[in-house]
Amino acid sequence: MSTILPLTIESMVAILLLFTILYCVRLNGQLTRLKADESAMKATIGELIAATEKAERAIAGLKATVREADESLGARLREAEKFSEDIVKTTEAGAEVLDRLTQIAGARPWLLGVAPAPEPQSNAPSPKAIMQAAQAVADRARARVKGLAA
Repeated sequence: MSTILPLTIESMVAILLLFTILYCVRLNGQLTRLKADESAMKATIGELIAATEKAERAIAGLKATVREADESLGARLREAEKFSEDIVKTTEAGAEVLDRLTQIAGARPWLLGVAPAPEPQSNAPSPKAIMQAAQAVADRARARVKGLAA
């Protein structure tokens, strides 16, 4: 029995060493896969950082575009308001000129075939009435020119 005991112990140590070697091989494979996953993860993180930077640049570009559009739209709105004010002033001036012309010519709107317009609630006369009166004045002027030419 004295020779079996050392042989059994050495056999067990050899089996344990074999299991240890197999475990180390398996652990080495897992470490290799983990390192490969790490490099893939680093590549993914790099791509994510690049995409984030690109998105930040795009957002900055969009903000600049919005600022430019806001300034352009503001300028156009101010220009439109000025144009609208000019139209109102021109319309009022045209109405005054038309009133003076009708006073000078001594014309009455109902004699020109224009129904008298009801008093507008605002200071500006209606565009339709202005057009009708202008047409009547033009017709009278043509009639006078034809009468002088004949």
